[in-house]
Amino acid sequence: MYQLWYTRFMSDDEDNEPILDVVFYKTEAGNEPIREWLKSLPRDDRRSIGNDIKTAQYGWPLGMPLIRKMERGLWEVRSNISTGIARVLFTIKGAVMILLHGFVKKSQKTPPKELDTARRRLKNLEKE
Repeated sequence: MYQLWYTRFMSDDEDNEPILDVVFYKTEAGNEPIREWLKSLPRDDRRSIGNDIKTAQYGWPLGMPLIRKMERGLWEVRSNISTGIARVLFTIKGAVMILLHGFVKKSQKTPPKELDTARRRLKNLEKE
């Protein structure tokens, strides 16, 4: 309930400045896998995930139930969508939220494969 109110409240206040800028992780080839994943989802699901990311962008730092720290340098945005629960894994560099990986969660525990993808992308960012 609080999360929905907060998202709506933040959306209506045009004078508020975001705390974080949000960018998509970009591969060496220039692809943006998280953007491609989002585009593959139904419009209402994209809107829900986008609102949750925006809430994090304007309200950082936040905790549960919207944001959960996974490990050092890695957090997740938790969104309820039509097909289940979406997760967007991200990192923070300065005042920038970098969206690393997204998936629809099908089990209680975050699948190691999904976490490994985010870790690999985070490691690539740290090389730069």
